[in-house]
Amino acid sequence: MIQIKDLGFSYGGFPVLKNITMNLEEGRIYGLLGENGVGKTTLLTLISGLKKPLTGSIDTDGHNPYEREPSFLSDQYYLSDEVAAVNMKAIDYAVNYGRFWENFDLAKFNEVMQILENDPQKKMTTMSFGQLKKTYIAFALACNTKYLFMDEPTNGLDIPSKAQFRKAVMKYTREDSVILISTHQVRDLENIIDPIIILDRQEVLLNAGIAEISEKLYFDYSNEVNQSALYREMVPGGNIQVSLNQTSEESKVNLEALFNTVYQHKELIKEIFNK
Repeated sequence: MIQIKDLGFSYGGFPVLKNITMNLEEGRIYGLLGENGVGKTTLLTLISGLKKPLTGSIDTDGHNPYEREPSFLSDQYYLSDEVAAVNMKAIDYAVNYGRFWENFDLAKFNEVMQILENDPQKKMTTMSFGQLKKTYIAFALACNTKYLFMDEPTNGLDIPSKAQFRKAVMKYTREDSVILISTHQVRDLENIIDPIIILDRQEVLLNAGIAEISEKLYFDYSNEVNQSALYREMVPGGNIQVSLNQTSEESKVNLEALFNTVYQHKELIKEIFNK
């Protein structure tokens, strides 16, 4: 488990995160959502130990990530949105750098590369951005770490590759993994991320599983306007509306509508989900 308590961080005198508190449990694929500039990437780098918190603490199974103990680092991987085109074949990169992760599996790297339709014999400097991104995704999954942090992993992927990415994540991650994926592309990941974290600079607005969200909010897809809806958006064929679930009806959670609802009703959402 990762326990984050009263976390704060600033760039110079500009505060990026303040009073961030939440727990990340094993066996979950968390989706990290938030507006531009709220600190999603900063949070990922703090959790992975690349930055030191200004205030508060991060405890990962008794370890302080910033101390960067080699044995601890070998069980986590941070996939940045920015990927480097190293001057070697993808397979050579995997062989050379995989040795830093004790559970690295070269066969799995090749399997994921095949799923993503990417050539491990190709030089990384000759790859397109999408091919390069897929190489690093394959490498991240092949590391077999308990803790996996991904920043916008579907950026640069075409539509078929996004489906392949979802398949690879579901098939090749450990059952005890804590996976945290930051994304703006919620439609790319809505079938695999659960719970959902919605971040604001000052606090975590929401950290809840899909079942709990469906229990407390109702997502209505119809032509009939609900005057009490917290959020309404016109879509082809009618409206999508989000309201308080007062009748215990089940509905399919729409992440884009959820995100907009949370940002328009921050205090109400915190009250509902913190009871």
